[in-house]
Amino acid sequence: MSDAVLSAPAPAFVHESEAYRLLMDAGLAPPVHAWLGQVLPFEAGETVVLKGLGDGLWHKSELGAVRMLPFEPAPLAGAAVEMRARIEAAGHRWIGALVCEKVAIARAEGLPTEAFAALTRGEGGWTLVLGIGGLQAEALGALAPPLRLPLAVTTCEEALEAFKGHLLGQVWLGLLRGTSALTTESQLARFFDSLWRAADLAELRDLDLLELNPVALDDSGQPRPLDAVGLRATGRQAARWPPPCGFLEHLLAPRSVAIAGVSAQAGTVGRTILDNLRRRPWERLTVLKPGQDEFLGLPCLPDVSALKQAPVDLLLLALPAPAAAQTLLQLIDQGGGAAVVGLVSGGLGDGADGEGLGAKLSEALRDAREMGCWTPAVLGPNFLGHWVPGAGIDTSFIAEDRLPPLPEAPGPLALLSQSGAFLITRRSRLPRLPFGLALALGNQMDVALPDLLEALVERPEFRAVAAYLEGFGPGHLAATAKAVAKLAAQERRPLILRAGRTEGGQAAAASHTGALAGDAALEEALLRRAGARWTTSQAAFDAGLAWLGAFPALALGPIALVTNAGFESVGAGDLLVAPLAGLAQDDGLATDLRAILADEGLAGLVAPRLPLDLTPMAPLRVFGRCASRILDTEAAIVILGIVPFARNLQTDDLEAAAAFAETLATQARSRGKAVAFAVDAGADYEPYREALARSGLPVFLRVEDALKGLEALA
Repeated sequence: MSDAVLSAPAPAFVHESEAYRLLMDAGLAPPVHAWLGQVLPFEAGETVVLKGLGDGLWHKSELGAVRMLPFEPAPLAGAAVEMRARIEAAGHRWIGALVCEKVAIARAEGLPTEAFAALTRGEGGWTLVLGIGGLQAEALGALAPPLRLPLAVTTCEEALEAFKGHLLGQVWLGLLRGTSALTTESQLARFFDSLWRAADLAELRDLDLLELNPVALDDSGQPRPLDAVGLRATGRQAARWPPPCGFLEHLLAPRSVAIAGVSAQAGTVGRTILDNLRRRPWERLTVLKPGQDEFLGLPCLPDVSALKQAPVDLLLLALPAPAAAQTLLQLIDQGGGAAVVGLVSGGLGDGADGEGLGAKLSEALRDAREMGCWTPAVLGPNFLGHWVPGAGIDTSFIAEDRLPPLPEAPGPLALLSQSGAFLITRRSRLPRLPFGLALALGNQMDVALPDLLEALVERPEFRAVAAYLEGFGPGHLAATAKAVAKLAAQERRPLILRAGRTEGGQAAAASHTGALAGDAALEEALLRRAGARWTTSQAAFDAGLAWLGAFPALALGPIALVTNAGFESVGAGDLLVAPLAGLAQDDGLATDLRAILADEGLAGLVAPRLPLDLTPMAPLRVFGRCASRILDTEAAIVILGIVPFARNLQTDDLEAAAAFAETLATQARSRGKAVAFAVDAGADYEPYREALARSGLPVFLRVEDALKGLEALA
């Protein structure tokens, strides 16, 4: 080994020789190699690969630092001198010259055979990014995006199955027409097992990245990493201390509430919150207002010190950022006063926080919890509020007359949102949504999405859970995945809408660098594998909410459509593709449908096949008779698409429509099936939709909406 290698300090960059040692310890087989100048295990004249290594040099070939030469001392030494000059001229510290075996690589004519593999450690733990490698990695990666396999929730067996579905896996295993296998499943199984062990070793050696590019198959079919580099961890963020257990109970069933920042002026934030709170009785509702004993008929306290001996379940701070921060710090310092604090204002830990107030609050909470001291659970900043139907709880600053009324009884759905505005618009746009809890997370200084999900694990009455996300804070992603997995184990797979994604260039970039371990695609891979349902479409999310609200334990299966419009049948045919599936019709169903149609005088007008396209002449009872018969098949879901303009549908008879929907709902639920309506018409028919919705069945504007919602839940 050269003197430069011996004297070099351990840098953040992990060079090829060091990476090879880790790979060999994990059971992988990099090329036989040694430093130039050592005893080398090669025959004279044998072709070898000479590599010049430099600190921070990721792509050696771009500097001419990779050459194939005959194994002769003089030519190798001369080439190494030239490489060193080029590497140092490019600003890299010279590490040494490595002499490597030239591996005989298996090829498939006209097809990619080299892989890129990166083990990356990020917010979600270790992730394997695996795709097409080599010189054309970027171009081919855009056509066949790399797999992202979060190791915490993926087994080696699952990884192998996923790889068999990837273009490269099909090339390697000879699964494409006209190709022969270059390796075997057993060899690939050992390869994945070694990669999992490599991640464990990288963890022990405090690496954040281990990149293998390319990985090629030798002539025996064994995957061989021909090049490898990595990065050591450059520092870890302080451990996340979650909020105190039991905080959700204080939000769902608070007995006492205090609020600070209330003005006498109607319509202000604090005053509107107070007005919303006063719409229900409380054991204790207190206003914090210095110098006053009473405000609007409510008792006043001067500050939070008075709460130390008489704590409240919930304290809402509708104060300017500096005053809110001071109040919360006082509360932490005095060691009691409120189980949960809602920071309504912004300007704490965001772009408007010029004084670093958010950082001070986070540090105070972390330090107190680390020492085992009391703290409240803190919601916000920018905590818009929460709603609990049935209990009549509304802590938002949206006036009562600006939104539909809360449901009279709590529903099965818990809806969480990083955006308060998104939560408000869902309540406005989906007034029939049967939620039991809707909560705005705000900036998640303390209480964050994973904390709510963990708390909901212990609340089985919320049989369906949905969340809107815009990103993850430090420590949130891995914790969210763990909570999602617990909910999924209870058959309560959360539906997640992820906004704020960066689509451009993700697939291509992931093919040549492991730096995307924290990107949205990796978040999706991790949370999907943990058990989440995932969508990036607001429309699909809303439709999914409608299905979950009506059928929290919805089990997807064959779908049948009954409609009176041909365009809906055609459109459904386009959409009933994987992951959705239309009901396969048997002869018995066709015979029975034919009999129903004949009995209703529709023989010869309607073909008895699915999707069932009833004529506009068909009255509502025909929909019901056909749907009832279909519910006795393997169909899991029946959608009734009603274009309501024909007079014989009697859409003005709202009571009859409601009774029809109720009968259908009873039939469906007794069979463990799901039924929905789609009424494709304008606002004039909203009363008709409302009548159908009284049954608790979801009612959509279009059949397409219903199917897109099911796709989001697939």
